[in-house]
Amino acid sequence: MAENVYDILEARGYISQATHKEEIYELLGKPGVTFYIGFDPTADSLHVGHFVQMMVMSHMQKAGHRPIALMGGGTAMIGDPSGRTDMRQMLSEEDIAYNVACFLKQMGTVVDFTEGKALIVNNADWLLDLNYVEFIRDIGPHFSVNRMLTADCYKQRMEKGLTFLEFNYMLMQSYDFLYLYKKHNCTLQLGGDDQWSNILGGVELIRRKEQGEAFGLTFALLTNSEGNKMGKTARGAVWLDPNKTSPFEFYQYWRNVDDADVIKCMKLLTFISLEEIAEYGKLKDAEINEAKKRLAYEVTGIVHGAEAAKAAKTQAEALFEGAGVSEDMPTTGIPAARLAGGVPILDLLLETGLMASKGEGRRMIIQNGVYLNGQAVTDPFYAITEEDFTDGEAIIKKGKKIFHRLVRG
Repeated sequence: MAENVYDILEARGYISQATHKEEIYELLGKPGVTFYIGFDPTADSLHVGHFVQMMVMSHMQKAGHRPIALMGGGTAMIGDPSGRTDMRQMLSEEDIAYNVACFLKQMGTVVDFTEGKALIVNNADWLLDLNYVEFIRDIGPHFSVNRMLTADCYKQRMEKGLTFLEFNYMLMQSYDFLYLYKKHNCTLQLGGDDQWSNILGGVELIRRKEQGEAFGLTFALLTNSEGNKMGKTARGAVWLDPNKTSPFEFYQYWRNVDDADVIKCMKLLTFISLEEIAEYGKLKDAEINEAKKRLAYEVTGIVHGAEAAKAAKTQAEALFEGAGVSEDMPTTGIPAARLAGGVPILDLLLETGLMASKGEGRRMIIQNGVYLNGQAVTDPFYAITEEDFTDGEAIIKKGKKIFHRLVRG
């Protein structure tokens, strides 16, 4: 008998909360369950937090269940207040349509959308044409304002002022679940822990309006061993779009995760078997680097393809295990005219994204953590000039592992 995908998701550390654990387990014991995960297209690329959701969709699909990737073209016009202390930026319909197209391309790396094996829907198709009075009369009576105000997604916004616009979000997402339940027999909604209140709203709406069985399941957000969200660097989010985060930078992010996080990330972000992951879990001290290399290679291969993963691995080995130079390392051009007057190294550390602030750069220099062409920079006021370039290039290194090439323009 095939293994229940619930067991797989639980063993790999995805599952956090379930509305009806026993019923969901029984439901997933047989193939053919239609489920959905929503993605609000508020940017033109998915990031590593979304990648966890994509992996869940893939595991579910491989077990014979049918994913629906719901693009929030309608809800994105309001913005999800979950995890926010301020209102989200309003997007135009054109921006949202472009972002949706970008998402679909990225999701195709792990989810098979051929021959009806998965569906892609956009809630703009049904939300934008709703009659507001009819919607409120039909859906509003099933939601308690008192109860909604106790939800985390709204409590966090209360201090700065929760708008009625955002207050509609839970009703709209709940309506999405009702719509998909009626049109596609979708009985299960999945999402991150931050969506728990919204998912509960949809489950209860279906049970009250349709007297139907609907379920919700959330998975833990991608956090490190200290409880902080992963997927952020000094240069911003770690994106799945190679034009926003290059395959090499993507590879290096996972290559440099903390020792305490590597096994967790292997379980969540790769298809490496649990048995093999357990063997990696036995590694100690410097040996853990082998697990990090494998993690980085596998995740990069899934997101960017095998060739990009091989190139990133080769580049990293050239940088960190060879002579320290690679043709593909992140590069910034500097006009020769600018070099004539000298460019403060703190300015360059900020411009290249190696540091988040000049204060951080100053501290790193004082701690001997910044190198120029292999030599430690000891003066925070050092200015880079033509003399620092050899054959038109200079190499800045932050710490032991992060390199950046400067090219004289």
